[in-house]
Amino acid sequence: MATESTPLALPVLPLDDEVVLPGMVVPLDLSDSEVRAAVEAAQAAAGTAPGKPKVLLVPRVDGTYAGTGVLGTVEQVGRLADGDPGALIRGRGRVRIGAGTTGPGAALWVEGTRIDESVPDPSPASGRGYPKPGHVSELVKEYKALATAWLRKRGAWQVVDRVQAIDDVSALADNSGYSPFLTTEQKVALLETTDPVARLKLAVQQLRDHLAEQDVAETIAKDVQEGVDKQQREFLLRRQLEAVRKELRELNGEQEGEESDDYRARVEAADLPEHVRAAALKEVDKLERSSDQSPEGSWIRTWLDTVLEMPWSERTEDAYDIRGARAVLDAEHSGLDDVKERITEYLAVRKRRGDRGLGVVGGRRGGAVLALVGPPGVGKTSLGESVAHAMGRKFVRVALGGVRDEAEIRGHRRTYVGALPGRIVRAVKEAGSMNPVVLLDEIDKVGSDFRGDPAAALLEVLDPAQNHTFRDHYLEVELDLSDVVFLATANVLEAIPEALLDRMELVRLDGYTEDEKVVIARDHLLPRQLERAGLDGDEVTIDEGALRRLAGEYTREAGVRTLERSIARLLRKVAARHELGERELPFTVTEGDLPDLIGRPHHVPESAQDPAERRTAVPGVATGLAVTGAGGDVLYVEASLADPETGASGLTLTGQLGDVMKESAQIALSFLRSHGAELELPVGDLKDRGAHIHFPAGAVPKDGPSAGVTMTTALASLLSGRLVRTDVAMTGEVSLTGRVLPIGGVKQKLLAAHRAGITTVIIPRRNEPDLDDVPAEVLDKLDVHAVTDVRQVLELALSPAVSGAAPEVPVAAVGAPPRL
Repeated sequence: MATESTPLALPVLPLDDEVVLPGMVVPLDLSDSEVRAAVEAAQAAAGTAPGKPKVLLVPRVDGTYAGTGVLGTVEQVGRLADGDPGALIRGRGRVRIGAGTTGPGAALWVEGTRIDESVPDPSPASGRGYPKPGHVSELVKEYKALATAWLRKRGAWQVVDRVQAIDDVSALADNSGYSPFLTTEQKVALLETTDPVARLKLAVQQLRDHLAEQDVAETIAKDVQEGVDKQQREFLLRRQLEAVRKELRELNGEQEGEESDDYRARVEAADLPEHVRAAALKEVDKLERSSDQSPEGSWIRTWLDTVLEMPWSERTEDAYDIRGARAVLDAEHSGLDDVKERITEYLAVRKRRGDRGLGVVGGRRGGAVLALVGPPGVGKTSLGESVAHAMGRKFVRVALGGVRDEAEIRGHRRTYVGALPGRIVRAVKEAGSMNPVVLLDEIDKVGSDFRGDPAAALLEVLDPAQNHTFRDHYLEVELDLSDVVFLATANVLEAIPEALLDRMELVRLDGYTEDEKVVIARDHLLPRQLERAGLDGDEVTIDEGALRRLAGEYTREAGVRTLERSIARLLRKVAARHELGERELPFTVTEGDLPDLIGRPHHVPESAQDPAERRTAVPGVATGLAVTGAGGDVLYVEASLADPETGASGLTLTGQLGDVMKESAQIALSFLRSHGAELELPVGDLKDRGAHIHFPAGAVPKDGPSAGVTMTTALASLLSGRLVRTDVAMTGEVSLTGRVLPIGGVKQKLLAAHRAGITTVIIPRRNEPDLDDVPAEVLDKLDVHAVTDVRQVLELALSPAVSGAAPEVPVAAVGAPPRL
């Protein structure tokens, strides 16, 4: 513990934000008035007292003097290195400052008491409580080690020996006053700690903390330096790589900049909409800040490439030659007048809007959304190419069959690995223009599962009121689809969601007549198959009679795909026989040559068969009309009564029928039971014997109400014993009161009746307006009766009664596979 001695009167030399500890020698500038006054006062006092002039060095922090100062002696007065007057002062020991006093000169004089800083005897007898000598020596050793480590880092080797030579605890602790890293507050704390051991502990702690901070700072600096070195090395290597690539391009004759990575220049040079340019430049900023090895950089480059490849400002000029466009449609497709008229109307309206400066109204252009619905093979897909050809636009086909992921339409988020834009964006990019004709093929085959509903994503795409601001999940910028002509194809109308169907204009393609098939086969199918078979038109010709028989008896379909396959098979036979030397060319295929070349026909009309072999040759069999996924078709209904001895009763239905069709059978049976007497039918048989109604092609599901009149006619024929006329087919829903109600698909059903050789067709009276859609050449060959009551149906369909005729159970007939 330090002790105090006799008071001293000393002039005060204030030190602003600086601390001098005992043992330190410091030069002071005498230009400072306070420093000069204190030195001069000390010199004046020294003239009357032995020894060197003495001053009291007191720290002054923020205008406040410390309570402890250091007794200093003026060793020398002269000039400093810069030529200014100065004094060299050595700190001698701590002084506790007391009250003010008087003295010579202008300096402030105070009384102070010298503090004895010697370390007392640590023996237990002293009672001072000091630590053992071993502990003090450990402190001394630790301080010297820390000081040596710090001095060596600074390269001050000559100072290391001087520190090692200090053995006094107090002097060793005060030696830390030379440390430049200590703050004024830390030095004042050392000054005011009068206990040498405690002061050494404080010095050790301060030095230890500084070395720890220095280690952390060095570690950080080393990491930063390594990063900088790595970046510099990477920069150097990339510059070298660019130089090598440049040399290779020059060696291969390529122009510089073909694979340029300067996306900013590319974006600024591209003709982009303003909102797209702003989004692209924002991504370029991110790319420039990211590292080349960062995955985000790769995503941004891919996105920028996609945006720059989009034809934002590219548009094709529509061909406003309306007559020429119609001529193109007529030349490439026979029939399909509804679609041709709609496209002609669209072009005419576009032309008038352009002439009057109404190309863009409310940010939207005059696009179109058409839904082509019809059976397979009628030319829905190929019609899209013809529409694009007629309009002078680019054509892109988007196959939607089996698509179940909503992201296929809207695209994936860029955060996913391998993300891509949706099919709509890819179609526009592939077309190379913002106003192509996009064919959405098989839109009724779109499914939905846990990945979303693609049909729901198409709602915005196909809505003319919304698609001018379509936003793909990958691009995340608005894309104007209002000038795109969308054509959607489907086989089954019921499979398209109602909300999606509401956004499209429906155009039905119900199939071709026989005359249209002959024209298509002659003008389109035959030339194409001749080329595929390696034949010329001069070598093989097929006359019109052979084509008509191919369409009528060898194929029975709404479209022409099977007809084209039959023509291809026929030409292959002719080519093979010519190569075998069995047939000479040129050769004309006639109607009589068909059985020899491709076998007998598969679809002979019912009216052309032997009367005894016709399906309606027995009572209880009626001919109906149905609509299937492949177009219209004929449907045979068979009815029989059980033997009274079996005890069977009620109604049995077979043929994989739906609920609506089963209800129609119950209604037919109930009508005959309640009105049998009026119709002169033995309705008692319906009570005592079970009735069985069967629809052939039982493996095919069937449903719908339009077979009601057919089932009623079959049961009436069975009960009355009167045959149903072979040339009569019928369709219509029957009610409990015998009313014949309207149904759908009249055009397809009449075309099917015409293909099957039917000459008389019975339809509901309320379906008469649908006859306007039926081709005139078909109506000319059909005797169509529009009825309102089932009694009229029975009068037209049932042949006159034959005496002695009895109901028979008909032999099961193989009918066409319909779906009502």
